[in-house]
Amino acid sequence: MRSRLIVLPLLFLFGTSVSGPVVQEEIVTLETRPQVFQNFLLAKPDNPVASLILFPGGAGVLNASVHADQLHSRPGKNNFLVRTRKNFAEHGFVVAIVDAPPDRKDGMLYGFRNSAEHVKDIEAIIAYLKKSLGLPVWLIGTSRGTESATYVAIHSRKKIEGLVLTSSMTVKNEKGETVTGMALDQIRMPTLVVAHYSDACHWTPPDGAKKIAKRLVNSPKVEVKYFSGGYSSSSRPCGALTAHGYLGIEGKVVTAIADFVKTSLK
Repeated sequence: MRSRLIVLPLLFLFGTSVSGPVVQEEIVTLETRPQVFQNFLLAKPDNPVASLILFPGGAGVLNASVHADQLHSRPGKNNFLVRTRKNFAEHGFVVAIVDAPPDRKDGMLYGFRNSAEHVKDIEAIIAYLKKSLGLPVWLIGTSRGTESATYVAIHSRKKIEGLVLTSSMTVKNEKGETVTGMALDQIRMPTLVVAHYSDACHWTPPDGAKKIAKRLVNSPKVEVKYFSGGYSSSSRPCGALTAHGYLGIEGKVVTAIADFVKTSLK
């Protein structure tokens, strides 16, 4: 089945200053499976160098199907990748933030992130980005989103140029699979693994980053980058507004990711 495309009109513009970059945001909807419409928020700067598909953590529910400029009031609004999408765009990247498909009442939990259906949905997004922009495509996941990014990187038949994992799932629970539980030796693309020394989330311990990197034996380029500092405004150790979500040091983390992607493109 060919994906059916729906693009909502231009909804949101933002820039760093009067002379800074202007980024256009819109909602794109693809019919990726029969009667299943995959939404994603697309942010496009001028003269981009690559496309990034971002996988937020948790259930991955954004409800981004109505207005991009209302995302601040949506579920997942504080997620590290959601709240830094502007930063990524300012570094010259097209950003596609994946929403949970509407046929998933529990969001992307309990096995969906490591399913053939999920891969098919993301392959439709990859195909759309490649056709419309012709740029390299990278996958970036955070927390539970690393399950999606890793599984798609392993199982997709589409060309994916690189992978970035932040606050990676390495301790299993009933909501999904761990990154270390997957066939990481099948990943053959540059991979950056990011962690925070003070991440107190039980499921994403900082030492998990090194465990992932050790198993990426066929990746042509592997780096592990640890961060410290920032602050917390939540008592939930796995919450987005903590070290787990790089609160207060978002700019440093995004810059490190951007540098890794750009140097890998050369």
